[in-house]
Amino acid sequence: MDLKPTESELEILQVIWKKGQCSVRDVHEELSKNKDSGYTTTLKLMQIMHEKGLVERDTNAKTHLYKAVITREQAQQGALDKIISTVFKGSTSDLVIQALGQHRASKDEIDAIKNFLDQFENRDNK
Repeated sequence: MDLKPTESELEILQVIWKKGQCSVRDVHEELSKNKDSGYTTTLKLMQIMHEKGLVERDTNAKTHLYKAVITREQAQQGALDKIISTVFKGSTSDLVIQALGQHRASKDEIDAIKNFLDQFENRDNK
């Protein structure tokens, strides 16, 4: 699946992932807490997302309900692939170094990263 949501579409997906099935009004009300956006803009974006295959629309009730087709993990992978290839010219190590240098990781996060690297290294040595 090669679906690449835009930044605005990702904001909508965040709401849907959090709440499950949502109406346009549900999404709009949640987005309005942090951003000034018109209802018709949210509606149009969600219609486009349906056309792109990012969400499914249940039209059985008077109020249409939308649910995500793409998972959070798929969206993260797509965004990360795009960032690595365009911003970091394919260098995963540059991405990790930049991320760790710019944002202070907690001890638990550092431990999790170390465990992942150990597992990754052990997998490649087999």
